[in-house]
Amino acid sequence: MALSILTILGLCLFEIISSVDNAIINAEVLSTMGQKARRFFLFWGIIIAVFLIRGLLPWVIVWGVNPGLGPIEALTATFSSDPSIHQAVERSAPILLCGGGIFLVFLFFHWLFLEEKNFGLPHEKFFYEKGVWFFAVASIVLAVIIWITIHRDPIVAFGAAVGSSAFFITHGFKQNAEVKEKDLTDKKMSDVSKILYLEVIDATFSIDGVIGAFAFTLSVPLILIGNGLGAIVVRQITVGNIDRIKQYIYLKNGAMYSIFFLGTCMLLESLGYDIPQWVSPVITFLCVALSFVQSLFNLKRNKED
Repeated sequence: MALSILTILGLCLFEIISSVDNAIINAEVLSTMGQKARRFFLFWGIIIAVFLIRGLLPWVIVWGVNPGLGPIEALTATFSSDPSIHQAVERSAPILLCGGGIFLVFLFFHWLFLEEKNFGLPHEKFFYEKGVWFFAVASIVLAVIIWITIHRDPIVAFGAAVGSSAFFITHGFKQNAEVKEKDLTDKKMSDVSKILYLEVIDATFSIDGVIGAFAFTLSVPLILIGNGLGAIVVRQITVGNIDRIKQYIYLKNGAMYSIFFLGTCMLLESLGYDIPQWVSPVITFLCVALSFVQSLFNLKRNKED
């Protein structure tokens, strides 16, 4: 029970910090919309974000890597006492973990090399200035993982390729969202169009959180609870606390380092290493705590200046 609670708390925190960028975009666009449209998005948006996207996606992923299971069996697999179901999930775990690990590691390296950021550690500026190397690093990491896994299990190697493809597909949607953000804040654009586009952005950003959730647990019910609670908190941040959150400028950095460690844990598990379940939530709490403390020190320095 204690481990399940720790896992849910870790999932909730990870969902919150990995969705900060999404919350900022939502808040800025909502500020240009009428009250009725805002209320519609905040109510129906949470239904779609929690129950449709974050609810269905982890179940679909588990079902996808376990095609032999039925849809209900895939959803209840972790609560089933049937040993054959447990064996099926365990056999498919390396595929899921390898693909998810590649996705998260690529996400971190893209941030480290290419994304504008507040430099919290000295090496971050160095890597940002060498941004063109992201594509070389990503290619080498993918090639090494496939080389290691293809001799053990070609399906796991294919999982790595799928994780890479998923990253670049979702990255394309995110880049498009950044380009379109100026259009979304244009008051000439209809509120209906803005709501529809925000839902697309929400769906794209939610993929990071759902894939990262599998570093914490393979239990779909726990993922639903943790990610669902996190999504509700993000909506509350969007409504009233976004300006305050922006002051903690290194929270994004903490989120990205936790993503890197989670991705690494997933890759190690896919290669047969046993990583205790408590490691992922503890890493997340540590990364967020350190980035929060660093942000507080930065706020204090700014006030003194």
